[in-house]
Amino acid sequence: MKVFKLGSLALAAALLAAPISAQDLVAPKVEPENASPFSFAESKKKAERSAKMAEDGSGSKVIGGELAANGAWPWQVGLMIAGQPVSPNAHFCGGSLVLDQWVLTAAHCIHMQDRDGSYFDLHPSQLTILVGTNKIAPGQGDNVPVAGIFRYPNYNPDGWDGDVALIKLARRPNANYRTIKVPDQDFGDVLDQAGVPTVVTGWGLVNGGKHPDRMYQAEIQMLSRDMCNESMMKARAQVAARPFVEAASIFRLNDSEMEGAWAELVRRAPMPLTENMICSGSFEGGKTSCQGDSGGPLVVPLDDGSYIQAGIVSWGLSNAATKSCAEDAIFSAYTKVSKFLPWLEQTISQN
Repeated sequence: MKVFKLGSLALAAALLAAPISAQDLVAPKVEPENASPFSFAESKKKAERSAKMAEDGSGSKVIGGELAANGAWPWQVGLMIAGQPVSPNAHFCGGSLVLDQWVLTAAHCIHMQDRDGSYFDLHPSQLTILVGTNKIAPGQGDNVPVAGIFRYPNYNPDGWDGDVALIKLARRPNANYRTIKVPDQDFGDVLDQAGVPTVVTGWGLVNGGKHPDRMYQAEIQMLSRDMCNESMMKARAQVAARPFVEAASIFRLNDSEMEGAWAELVRRAPMPLTENMICSGSFEGGKTSCQGDSGGPLVVPLDDGSYIQAGIVSWGLSNAATKSCAEDAIFSAYTKVSKFLPWLEQTISQN
């Protein structure tokens, strides 16, 4: 782990003088209905925010994305709130068909916190899976009921490590679709190399904050996990510097003590991206996933013209002012699918 070798006086001068990033790198305290994609959509706040953003022109998008062609990405599915009309406001997450009746998605899409602080998984009756369409609208694709939900048992919502889940459909979809392959551990490591081209797809927010009824895509690339971690740690250090220096002054730490305390604080801080995550984006920024894309696939094109799913949309940087994704972010974090292949195979075979 890198320790920022700044003496306390240099720390105070350099970090306190630096502008605080617009990207909110410290997870805020949020109400339970805002804490998960399902709760946010179910509470009607998704529709309210969409209307507000449309009025004031704020918002975000499948960053840097473009409209996907009809029939493209036929493994992409949408997680929908059961009992609501099929519409963008009923959609809360993405997913991918890895078998005819099995959907791969993110654990945070189906696992959420109640008001008393306890966590629970959605019941299969609370959602449906929209299959075989690029457009979210009545009569499009097949809205399939769910038979079972299976969350990776070691998922940690504090940092999103192990952010993977499986959903079993009650039946095979009656729509045009294809399944997507996933890599084993060795090939997953081959794909997890800086510069490898990737594509992220979904129905996440678009310009003006509207929730689109059509699927978007963005072509990005794998980035170095170490580079993404270093970028995050430096930004977090910048945010943490002011309260740290104030606390050190209150406790009357001298220059040497302040330097030692800061070095120990940084040493103990966990890396934002674990080995179970991959980093993908673009060096110029402005191309990444956004709200509503969670759980969807990050795919890699292969030489034979096919695709393989390397990642699952997990988390990204947010903008403190809009509470939406940061439009200038250079990357988002994705669950590394190959790390969880044994669990995927065992879960499917036993259910």
